[in-house]
Order: sequence, then C-alpha cells, then structure tokens
Amino acid sequence: MGDTTSSSPLAHLSLGKTSQYVDTYSPKLLQAVPRSLNREELGIVEEQPFNGVDIWNGYELSWLNSRGKPCVAILQACVPANSPNLIESKSFKLYLNSFNQYKVDTPDALQQLIEQDLSRCAAADVRVRLFSLSETDAFQVCPGKGELLDDLDIEVTQYQPDENVLMCGEAWVEREHISHLLKSNCLITHQPDWGSVTIRYTGKEIIKESLLRYLITFRQHNEFHEQCVERIYCDILRQCQPQKLTVYARYTRRGGLDISPFRSNFETAPVFERLIRQ
Repeated sequence: MGDTTSSSPLAHLSLGKTSQYVDTYSPKLLQAVPRSLNREELGIVEEQPFNGVDIWNGYELSWLNSRGKPCVAILQACVPANSPNLIESKSFKLYLNSFNQYKVDTPDALQQLIEQDLSRCAAADVRVRLFSLSETDAFQVCPGKGELLDDLDIEVTQYQPDENVLMCGEAWVEREHISHLLKSNCLITHQPDWGSVTIRYTGKEIIKESLLRYLITFRQHNEFHEQCVERIYCDILRQCQPQKLTVYARYTRRGGLDISPFRSNFETAPVFERLIRQ
C-alpha cells in the first residue's frame, strides 16, 4: 500500500510532493483514490459489511462575489462510503484554495459547483452544504458519547494493527465506547493523523482493555483515515462477531480540513458533532 513508484496506482497523487497553490478555479486539482486498494486486502471489494459516509469539513473556503468582494463560509461535504473513490485530502485542500480569486454570483451557485466537482471525483453523488459563520449551532463542540476507555491502566507493546489483540467475554451486551488515543500515519507522507473514535456494538462483550490496546496498535500504521476506519470495523467484526457495529472516527483538521468517516451495519449517517480537537 505504501508503494508510490511510477507504476503504483497512487503515483499520480500530489501528496508528498511540492505543490503550487492555484487561486483560479481548477477542478482538475481534485485527485481520486480507488477504495478498492485497501478493500482488496480486507476482502470487501465486491460487498462491504457496512454502510457509511465520509464527512468532510472545510474551514478555509473563500471566493469573490460578482463585485470582487471576498466571501467566506464553512463547507461540509458528505461522500458516500459506497463511492468507487475517496477524495485525497491534499488535492481537496488545493481545490478549495483555487476559489480564492474566483468570482461566483451566489453561495448557492458555489455549492452546486463544488457538489458537481466532488461527485465527479468520487464517482458518486456527494452532498455539499455551505454554512455562514453565523450558523454556529452546527459546529458546537461536544464531549463525544460513550464510555471513555483512555483512563484504563494497560501495558502496550504492539504498535501495528493486530486483530488478535481483541478479546471477548460471553455476556451479550450493548456498549458504546470512545477513545481519543487513535493515531495513525498518512500512507504517503507518514505524517501523524490524530483522531477520536466511537465504537457502538451489540454482541459478546469486548473486553475494554483489549479494545483500547487494539486501537493503540494503529500508532505506527500507515494508511489513509477512511482506510483505518474500515480496517477497525472489519477487524472487530471478524474477531468479535457483533450483531450490530458502528465505528465513527473524527480526525483533527489539517490544512483547514477535517474528516469524520462513519461505518455501520445498523445506523444511518449521524448528525455531525464536532469534538474539541476538530
């Protein structure tokens, strides 16, 4: 997965390369990554054991109105998990910056344009909404739901994903846990990605210490955000066999963008709730 030679399907990405910022609208800046690359290894190319969405929030969107006056907004884009492609984050950032000196008549026209471009990149219908800076309710900080795992006193020696770390009891339970200790690295640049992850399930009880230990094993793992969440989902599903399972990660922003991948076999896409590090 880390191969970026000229023959690699990731060789075209601008990620990890010096890039020139373009301030004139350029949809060609958007770059797609086939979701099948990671799903082949997980064995879920043909059929995924989940539904879901990748929720992107862009805090650095600006453009010019028809009279040349700058405008700003917060963008939220929802990319369906069943889309053939995910949208590479650096290209997304460069694309949004290409509007900086571009004139658009109305916010609605800009929203439609961005929705069209993202949908073309993902090869699926992407929903986009622009929020004015007065619409603060949508971006209130919440503490995150679920029993916090992070205060458990555990010893950790493994920093690469290993589903065998997960252990289950016999009791049938409904549980919701949250951890802020999720950390992985970008697949290409190996820069750290920081996140919080909520896990909801119904099934045999997952021993809490083993779940926290498992999440920490991603600490030196190199993979894109969306791919990490799908790996967590598939590992828990395979190892613990819960009847119902949701994995919802919320990553800290980079370059004015944050992403919250959501995967579930029983829930629809959540109402976005921003955590304190986003």
